[in-house]
Amino acid sequence: MNIGSYKLLMAPPSGQMGWWPRITTGVAALGVLWWAASGAQVSFGELAKGLPWIGDFLGRMLPPNWAFINKLITPAIETVQIALWGTLLAVLLAVPVCFFAARNLTPNVVVYQFTRQVFNVTRGINEIILALIFVAAVGLGPFPGVLALAVHGAGMLGKFFSESIEEIDQGPIEALRATGAGPVQTIVFGVIPQVVTAWIAVVLYRFETNLRQATVLGMVGAGGIGFELVGSMKLFQYQDTATCIVVIIAMVMVADYVSTRLRAWIQKGTR
Repeated sequence: MNIGSYKLLMAPPSGQMGWWPRITTGVAALGVLWWAASGAQVSFGELAKGLPWIGDFLGRMLPPNWAFINKLITPAIETVQIALWGTLLAVLLAVPVCFFAARNLTPNVVVYQFTRQVFNVTRGINEIILALIFVAAVGLGPFPGVLALAVHGAGMLGKFFSESIEEIDQGPIEALRATGAGPVQTIVFGVIPQVVTAWIAVVLYRFETNLRQATVLGMVGAGGIGFELVGSMKLFQYQDTATCIVVIIAMVMVADYVSTRLRAWIQKGTR
């Protein structure tokens, strides 16, 4: 026992870092944070100087103009519709392609890498940039917002879908292939039953994200409540702006509650 304790004190167990590597890693991490703070011009002093201006801005927003809610009903509904269709189209775009981005289903390395890079490109472009592109292509309105959310969401969902496929149990897949099942049969009976619950959870989360993003896309002419938000700020109607923010927060809270209940119901049904 004493010898074992002596060895423990003198040398770290195999696979664990000693003190010097930990100190070196910590110093390197602090150096990276300092470098990032310098580039980002992080200054808490400037933030402290700007707090009175923030307080003045918030003071102008209070109290919210509750009469303005009547004008926000239609844009709020439009925002939900944009998020709903953006999510639906993203799923329809991601599902057929995600199987090619799963390493355990795609033996061809070229196809696998190409599909992964397509997902990286689509999710690497911000929704606002995509909305600006689609506004120039199809004009103002909610449809560019739907397309922007669909393209960006397809990249995000495709990545999550393919990664969940890579984590499945390979036993059913090998059993189906041994019986002579084709690729479609293997996917339908061996893959989808194992990932459908995780996919639904991710889709619900993506809908929440799209609902928040849809409120911003209106700022570039892609419809929704964001258009009213920007308009009120440009006209210095800050009480109307506060009303828009309250409605947006209420929408996000409702969406979060509904999606949480749906996830709980789905998980309960799969047990």
